[in-house]
Parts: sequence; structure tokens; C-alpha cells
Amino acid sequence: MTLSLEGYLILLPSIFLAGFVDSIAGGGGLLSVPAYMATGLPPHFVLGNNKFSSVFGTLLTTIRYNRSKMINLRIALPGALAALIGSAMGTRTVLLIDPGFLNYFLLILIPAITVFTFINKDVGKIRKEHNLTPLNLYTKASLIGLVIGFYDGFFGPGTGSFLMFLYMVMLGSDYVGANANAKVVNLASNVAAAVTFLISGKVVLMIGIPAALCGIAGNWLGSRMVINNGIKIIRPIFLIVLTLLFIRIIINLFG
Repeated sequence: MTLSLEGYLILLPSIFLAGFVDSIAGGGGLLSVPAYMATGLPPHFVLGNNKFSSVFGTLLTTIRYNRSKMINLRIALPGALAALIGSAMGTRTVLLIDPGFLNYFLLILIPAITVFTFINKDVGKIRKEHNLTPLNLYTKASLIGLVIGFYDGFFGPGTGSFLMFLYMVMLGSDYVGANANAKVVNLASNVAAAVTFLISGKVVLMIGIPAALCGIAGNWLGSRMVINNGIKIIRPIFLIVLTLLFIRIIINLFG
């Protein structure tokens, strides 16, 4: 299985853009999944190649953010472990329950988060994690990872953005720290999913490798902008991602 030249011309620029957006505010899947679908790949190959290509860009961004001292491992590591557990629970649950009802829930939740973020301009500006006791920090980080990990396994869209929002609101993280810590959690879940898809033969390397290279390039550019500009670039992209997610939910419901 491979793509035509036209298919690659549709896919690769979209994966670059998805990597760029994802490194800044999460939500890259909102761009990459439709791009894979536009090439005509079967659904499971869409998901498999998407996870395969995204994991490398997320790894690059995570390494760069860690080198820049932007990641708080006391938040990221418990969150990543809990997210793996939550994701496994969510994946099992989705086999029993139709997740479609979440579209209606998100139709209310996403505008509420967007308005809250827009009105409360101080949220995410100053890092306040030090105000929490170590036990409180670990507990909240693990709870966030468990809940969002479950959501990722059960439904998925906007996982990185929801992680960022909860880190800012519940832990007092700033935009930069919330984004960086979210990457560690995303990396853990993406690696687990990518390995599963590889083993099951749902990744086409002739497609996944070029896409991964484009995703790496997008992540490199996006992470560089975050390191240099911080909140100035993250906040507007974060609001744009929420808007795109809202549009996707509307399309799912009424399209």
C-alpha cells in the first residue's frame, strides 16, 4: 500500500502544520487525521500512521523542552504513568459504550473553556506550582493524567489542550510549563498506541516515515517558537485549537 504523488502532496504539508501546532498548544490530530483520511487510507491505517508519525515529533519536542528546563518531572512523570492506566481503561470502556454522547458534552465544555481562558487573562501567565505541597502536586498531577488518559483512550480529540488547561487551572502551571508537561503525557500514550498499531500491521512505513519527517520538522519549528516567545505564541494558538476542536464537534454532530 502506498500513495500517489497527489496523496503525498496533500498529506505531507498537513503533517508539518499539525506538528507545528501540536508542539505549541496540542491538537495536532485535528489537522493530521483529516489529512490522512483525505488520502483514502482505511480508518485503522489512518489511526496507525497518524500515531506513528506523531510520536517522533512529540519526542523531539519533549527533548527540546526538557533541555530548556521547561518540564517539571514531578508533574509530568506521575501524569504520564496515570495516563497510561487511564488510557487502557478508556480503551476497554469504549468497547462497551458508544462514545458519541461526548460530542454533546464537548459542545458545552469547549466554549466554556474558551471563554474562561479569554476572560481570565492571568491564567497561565505565572507559574504557581510551588504553592502546592509535594503530596498535593503528585495527587493532582496523577488525577489529571488518569482522567485525561481515560478520555484519550475513550474518545481522544483535544487531549493535549485539555491537559494544558487542567495543569494551568488545577496546578497553577503557566502556559509554557503546562504545554511542556503535557508533551510527556502525550508521548507516553502515543508510544503505547504506535507500538500497538505497528504490531498489528496498521502502519505503512512508505507513508509513515515521510510523514514522521515532516512532523519532526513542524515540531522543531513550533518548539523553537515556544522556547523563544513563550506565552506570546502559545495562548493564541491554544485558543485557535479550541476553536478548531469546537468546529470538529459540530461537524460530528450535524455534518
